[in-house]
Amino acid sequence: MAKKGENIYKRKDGRWEGRYIKGRNKTGSIKYGYVYAKKYKEVKTKLIVVKAGLIERGDKEVKEELVKEWCDFWLESEVKPVVKSSTYAQYHWLCSTYIVPYFKNCYLHNLATEDIQKFIITLEKQDLASGTIRNIFTLLKKMLISAKKQQLLFGSPYKQIRLPHKQKKTIAALSRGDQRRLEAVALNETGCSPIILSLYLGLRIGEISGLKWSDIDFNNEVVYIQRTVSRVKTSFKTENKTNIIISSPKTEQSYRLVPLSKKIVYYLLDKKKHSQSDYVVTCKNNLAEPRVIRYRFKSSVKKAGISDTHFHILRHTFATRCIEMGTDITSLSKLLGHTSVKMTLDIYTDSMLESRKSIVQKLDQLMINKHENSSAS
Repeated sequence: MAKKGENIYKRKDGRWEGRYIKGRNKTGSIKYGYVYAKKYKEVKTKLIVVKAGLIERGDKEVKEELVKEWCDFWLESEVKPVVKSSTYAQYHWLCSTYIVPYFKNCYLHNLATEDIQKFIITLEKQDLASGTIRNIFTLLKKMLISAKKQQLLFGSPYKQIRLPHKQKKTIAALSRGDQRRLEAVALNETGCSPIILSLYLGLRIGEISGLKWSDIDFNNEVVYIQRTVSRVKTSFKTENKTNIIISSPKTEQSYRLVPLSKKIVYYLLDKKKHSQSDYVVTCKNNLAEPRVIRYRFKSSVKKAGISDTHFHILRHTFATRCIEMGTDITSLSKLLGHTSVKMTLDIYTDSMLESRKSIVQKLDQLMINKHENSSAS
């Protein structure tokens, strides 16, 4: 029996058979082509490749492409080969969760601006964050631009779409008191604490997970950030199938050199003496993946007696303390591995308010005091 919406069947001999429209004969009847394989996924891939070949030759029959079919092809052939596994998994999830269910019975050539606008309104009604809606739309737009290049889409229905206003995130940081309490708990850990690494180096959780002792140059007192660890969905047939992926950092700017303070150097040297692993933060002498770090963090938060929070707040706390101590925004951006100074400014504008107030007060001292002038005359 075919899977719903697909011309793919399992034959009696155990093989899978895929059917596609090859063309029409002189009487106008449809001519079908067939592909075969031992596995369903192999047949599906073959169908995608065959259809792509027909598109390139300009066959009219296959120009009536369903959004779902094109989405599958686009993800597999254009996205997967050029992005990280974690990015592909995120794209696949957004497509299968939001885009495909809404447009599943729509043909590309019939898509209109109002269809996409209604889709955006539907997403807004689901109370999704504006950033999430914008990410979904960006993904849909990329997919449609690719379809247009293949002459499967006429016009540009993705233009002039009203998107929800960007919502400014409120960046929270630990108070100095809560930081002290959490730090006291972390310093009592037997192994190297990811809490200390994030509070005093500003590292992301995946960067901490992938950090090796060989990345630390104790002589020059610097650490090189050159990998990240994430848990990624690797099978989209089963709901919970995930694997740990060790990959390059998030962006080119995320490859960076972070200086170490004297106290952090002493702390790390002490932990290295007792370590039996290549990794700085460990679980059973291997790397501690992000969800293990999060689980331990929740336990530490509870022991410290502070409000329940998330691990990423430590990175925000690092940035906030840097700003409070007068760190210039360019240096902070480099330390955090942001793609631009603008990104750092957008995130930490409110945190810099006190610094700006201090600057204004200093300038105030330069201004001539009107009352002093009056008395002098």
